[in-house]
Amino acid sequence: MSDRHVIETREEYLAAVDSISAGTGPIAIDAERASGFRYSQRAYLIQVFRRDAGVFLFDPPAIGAMTELDDAIADVEWVLHAASQDLACLREVGLDPAVIFDTELAARLLGLPRVGLGTVVEELLGIHLAKEHSAADWSTRPLPASWLEYAALDVELLVDLRDALAVMLDDSGKRGIAGEEFQATLDREVKAVRADPWRRLSGVHALRGQRSLAVARELWLARDALAQERDIAPGRLVPDASLVAVARAMPTTKRALADLREFTGRASRSELERWWQAVETGLTTTDLPVMKQAGDNTLPPPRAWSDRNPEADARLKGARAAVAVISEERSIPMENLLTPDLLRRVAWTPPVVIDAASVADELARLGARPWQVAATSQAIADAFVDADQEPDQSTEALS
Repeated sequence: MSDRHVIETREEYLAAVDSISAGTGPIAIDAERASGFRYSQRAYLIQVFRRDAGVFLFDPPAIGAMTELDDAIADVEWVLHAASQDLACLREVGLDPAVIFDTELAARLLGLPRVGLGTVVEELLGIHLAKEHSAADWSTRPLPASWLEYAALDVELLVDLRDALAVMLDDSGKRGIAGEEFQATLDREVKAVRADPWRRLSGVHALRGQRSLAVARELWLARDALAQERDIAPGRLVPDASLVAVARAMPTTKRALADLREFTGRASRSELERWWQAVETGLTTTDLPVMKQAGDNTLPPPRAWSDRNPEADARLKGARAAVAVISEERSIPMENLLTPDLLRRVAWTPPVVIDAASVADELARLGARPWQVAATSQAIADAFVDADQEPDQSTEALS
């Protein structure tokens, strides 16, 4: 195992920027967060590799903004694995690529059965890459040597992997669609913060009554504030199931709250006063949440379509089958060929006149990439027409 060094000072960082600038070829980059341990999604380690420069391990909390590095490699292709997972935390420190090559996305488009970094590296490069530290708490200081070795290998092989995948994309005629997907990853807008983020609480939909929802909301807000204050993942303080259990039980005293067996978690008793104040607020507030948010454009689950919109159900089933055939022919997973939610939306509300052109326009309006539109619009239109022409079985039964 090599002696990996973590760069923690501005002086070392600026020297590393010079070295990376003098390297050749694409930049491999990765970031390690502390998801599940910390409240924030910031990067606690950023790894960079470039040929003729080597591997560099940066400590972003210690270094601060890394705009000098961004300036130095602004015109170079950045190689990432599952770029969508890392772009936000990289941008937070000033690292924002103009061109990327996403090795995970390339593997998906090539139809590889498993696309995890370790699996793809082993399959294409013949090197076993241990992944035992992927879920570690990277806010730990000092970082163990074995973690640093793992982190370094994550980028040290990325450029070689990129080159192997690029050849496969060229050979399969998929280089163009890969480029569209890489650009779409860069262009994807950050999701707007929900008006009621507490509704993400797992199990909240099972609660009955506005008062129970109010208690759940106040508990979520109290936990979120404490999690931000301590920079700890909310679920490590009190799990979602415990908050929902309280909202379901509706305890009327602090003692009843403390005695609730389902109310668990490391902060469930040490912060009991905080939780009780939240429960009291939920029990007494006049600001009761609605059972369902206004303007919610969420479609019903497909299993309910046959009852609620049988015509849309028939369109969706036919289109799914048609897209599945294209997916098989092109060796591209269905979810990459066309987003399932997008297919559901066009099936639920199709164009007034159904043909390949109108379906193509609707797919593009909903956000499909040009290659996706070209690959699927005709088949979807044909499936919709066939579904609309099928006789109503209930009418047939009466005739």
